[in-house]
Amino acid sequence: QFNGYAGSLFSSGPYEKDDEEADAIYAALDKRMDERRKERREQREKEETEKYRRERPKIQQQFSDLKRKLAEVTEEEWLSIPEVGDARNKRQRNPRYEKLTPVPDSFFAKHLQSGENHTSVDPRQTQFGGLNTPYPGGLNTPYPGGMTPGLMTPGTGELDMRKIGQARNTLMDMRLSQVSDSVSGQTVVDPKGYLTDLNSMIPTHGGDINDIKKARLLLKSVRETNPHHPPAWIASARLEEVTGKLQVARNLIMKGTEMCPKSEDVWLEAARLQPGDTAKAVVAQAVRHLPQSVRIYIRAAELETDIRAKKRVLRKALEHVPNSVRLWKAAVELEEPEDARIMLSRAVECCPTSVELWLALARLETYENARKVLNKARENIPTDRHIWITAAKLEEANGNTQMVEKIIDRAITSLRANGVEINREQWIQDAEECDKAGSVAACQAIMRAVIGIGIEEEDRKHTWMEDADSCVAHNALECARAIYAYALQVFPSKKSVWLRAAYFEKNHGTRESLEALLQRAVAHCPKAEVLWLMGAKSKWLAGDVPAARSILALAFQANPNSEEIWLAAVKLESENNEYERARRLLAKARSSAPTARVFMKSVKLEWVLGNIAAAQELCEEALKHYEDFPKLWMMKGQIEEQKELVEKAREAYNQGLKKCPHSIPLWVLLSRLEEKVGQLTRARAILEKSRLKNPKNPDLWLESVRLEYRAGLKNIANTLMAKALQECPNSGILWSEAIFLEARLQRKTKSVDALKKCEHDPHVLLAVAKLFWSERKITKAREWFHRTVKIDSDLGDAWAFFYKFELQHGTEEQQEEVRKRCENAEPRHGELWCDVSKDIQNWQKKIGEILVLVAAKLKNTF
Repeated sequence: QFNGYAGSLFSSGPYEKDDEEADAIYAALDKRMDERRKERREQREKEETEKYRRERPKIQQQFSDLKRKLAEVTEEEWLSIPEVGDARNKRQRNPRYEKLTPVPDSFFAKHLQSGENHTSVDPRQTQFGGLNTPYPGGLNTPYPGGMTPGLMTPGTGELDMRKIGQARNTLMDMRLSQVSDSVSGQTVVDPKGYLTDLNSMIPTHGGDINDIKKARLLLKSVRETNPHHPPAWIASARLEEVTGKLQVARNLIMKGTEMCPKSEDVWLEAARLQPGDTAKAVVAQAVRHLPQSVRIYIRAAELETDIRAKKRVLRKALEHVPNSVRLWKAAVELEEPEDARIMLSRAVECCPTSVELWLALARLETYENARKVLNKARENIPTDRHIWITAAKLEEANGNTQMVEKIIDRAITSLRANGVEINREQWIQDAEECDKAGSVAACQAIMRAVIGIGIEEEDRKHTWMEDADSCVAHNALECARAIYAYALQVFPSKKSVWLRAAYFEKNHGTRESLEALLQRAVAHCPKAEVLWLMGAKSKWLAGDVPAARSILALAFQANPNSEEIWLAAVKLESENNEYERARRLLAKARSSAPTARVFMKSVKLEWVLGNIAAAQELCEEALKHYEDFPKLWMMKGQIEEQKELVEKAREAYNQGLKKCPHSIPLWVLLSRLEEKVGQLTRARAILEKSRLKNPKNPDLWLESVRLEYRAGLKNIANTLMAKALQECPNSGILWSEAIFLEARLQRKTKSVDALKKCEHDPHVLLAVAKLFWSERKITKAREWFHRTVKIDSDLGDAWAFFYKFELQHGTEEQQEEVRKRCENAEPRHGELWCDVSKDIQNWQKKIGEILVLVAAKLKNTF
C-alpha cells in the first residue's frame, strides 16, 4: 500500500521566502488536524494496551492474589514455616579431597621379608572369614609367572628395592642432562672442544652433493675442451679442496702446471696446496718456467723460514727482475740500516721513478747526502709533492727554518710548471701529518702556501675558520695557529677572527701566546671591548694586577664611556679588596656613564660590604631613573627580607611587578615570601596570576608544582605537572622534575618519554644521569654526566651533581678533573648554582669554591 513520498521533490531548487511561508501554513494545518484526532487516537491506544495485558499478564500480576493473602498470615504462622534445608547427602555437602600418601620403600621391603606378595587387603578375605582364601595353597596366586624376573633377587624371588632406586636415579640423570642441554644459556657441551671437533669435520662446504657432482662434470668438460685454460684447473683444484679431497686437488693442480707452464696463477695455487718442502720444489720449478715473475719470487721468499735464505732468494730475484719496486722493498726490509742504505742507492738507480725508495734512502743518509738524494729524486720525479715536503722537513730538522718557506714556495711553482694540479685538501692533510711529526715550520709554511688556493674572495673568512676548526678536531694545533695567523694578516680589522684566534689560544695555547695575540688584537680593533677585557682578565688571573689595571686604563682611552670596561675595572678592584677604589670608580661611572647595570653593581657592592643604608639609598636613587629594571626591585625586596621587614619586602615586590609584570624571578620571589610566612593560599594565587600574565612559561609552572609538593599535596602537584606538560611539552626543566615526581618503578618510562621530547636538553640528560646514579649504575651515570656537561657547560647544577657523584663513587683524579673542567667552563646558570653563587656571603668565592659549596648542599634524595 502506497502512503505517498516522504522526501522533497524540489530540494535542489532555491528555497525562497514564499516557500518558507507556504511551509509554515502547511505545518499549522497538520498541527490543527492532529489535535482534532488526538483524543480518539489516545483512547484506541489505551484499549489496545489493556487487551494485551489481559492476554499476557506479568509474573508480578499472576501472584498478586497470593501476595494479598500474605497480609492475613500471623506472626506465629510465619515463624513456624520450616527452613529450606540442603537436600544433598553429607558427602556432597562437605566434599573432602582424597588424600594419597606415597609409601616408602622400607614398607615394601619389610613386607617382602615376611613373605607376603600383596600390600592391600583382598575384599574376599573378609567375605570368607579371616585370611582364608577360596583357593587351596594359602597365599599362592593361581596364575604363576606374574612376577617379572628382572627385579627379583636371585634365588629368593624377592623384589630388590636397591636396584629399583638405582634405575630410578639413572633415569632421572638422563632426563636432567637432556633438559639442561635444551635450556637457553646452559649447555653440557664443552664449547672449545666442540669447535675443534667441528673444524676437523671435513668437508666444510655448504653446498648440496648434487651441485658438487654437477660442478665436477662442468669443470671436467672445460678442462677437456680447453686444457690450456688456467682458471679451469684452479677452479677444479679448489672444488676438490673444499670437499675435503686434498690429494685429488694437488694431483689436479700439478697436472694444470704441466698443461699451463706459463701461468703464474696456476703455479702459485700449486705452491699453496702443497706442503712445505714440496711447495719449495714447485716454486723452484715455477721460477725455471717464469724467471720474470715477481709474485713467484715473493712466494718463494715467504716459504723460507731462515732470514739468510729469504735474503738469498730476494737477491737472486733482483738479478732477474732489477726494476721491481716490490722486490727491492722486501729485500731492504730484511737488511740492517747500513746494508739497507747501500741497497737503496742501487734500488733508486734501477727504479728511478719510485718515490718511496728515494724517500727511504734520504731518511738513511746524512744531512748533506740526503739533500743530494732529494735533489736527484726531484730531477727524476718532478711531479711528486712528497719529495719537496720531505726536503722541507729535512731542512727544519737541521735548523734551516728560513729555507723551509722557500722550498714550499718553489714546490708549488715547480709542480704547477710540470702540469700538476695543486689539491688544497691533500696539502692540508700533508701539513697535519707534518704537525703530528713535529715539523712545525714545514706545516706552517705549507698552510701559508696553499690556504688561499681555489677559494672565492667572499668565501675566504668562512672557509678558513672551518679549516681551523677541522685542524683543531684532528689535533693539528700548529696548523690551526697558522690558519689564524694568515687570516689575521688578510683581515686585520675583523673582530670575529681575532676573537676566534684568542679563544683558540686560551684553550690550546699558553698564557704568553694569548697575551701577545690580544696585544696585537687591541692595536687593530681598539673598539672591541671584549678583547681588552680578555687581556685584562688574563693578566689578573696570572696575579699581575697592575698590568691588568694598565690594560683597562688603555681600554678607557679607546672606549671612554663603555659600561663593560667600567664594570670590569670595578670587579678587578673589589676582587683585590680595594673597596674604596671600586666605590670611586662606580661613583665616576654613575656620573659619566650612568646605566641600570652600573647602579645595580653599586648597590651590590654596598650590600655585600654590609652598608645596608647606603645600599638602600642607592637603590631608591636608581629606581627613580630605571624603574623598569627588575633586578633593582629584587635587590630592594631581598634587602628588606634580610632585615626581616616582610611588609616592606612584599610592597617592593608588588611595586616591581606593576612596572615589570613579565619578570619571572620577581613573581617567584613574591610567592616564596608568602610561602615563608605561611600564606600558602596567597602564594598559590600569586603563581596563578603570574601564569595568566606569562602564559606557557615553564619556570612558573615548575614553581607551582614545587609549592604544592613542599606543602605535602603530592596529588595536586602531579595534576599541575600534567597540565604544565600539556602547555609546555618541550620544556626540559619540567620533564626533569616530572621524572622524580613518579614512583621509582615508573621513572624509567617517564625518562624515555622525556628523552623523546627533549633529546638534547641538559636538564633532562642530568635527570637521566641522576636516575642511573640512584639505581647504582655507576658507569652509565658517569657517561650521562659527561654528556650533560658537554651539551651545556654553563649549567652549574650539572657540574655540582657531577662533582658530588665523583666524591661518592670516583677516584681523587676524577674529582680533580671535574673541578678543573668546571673552573675552565666558568658556569653562571642553574637554580642551585645561583642560590649559592649569588648569596652575598659568597660574593668573593671562586668557581672551584662555589662548586664545593653547592655539592655539599646536595642530598641524594632522588
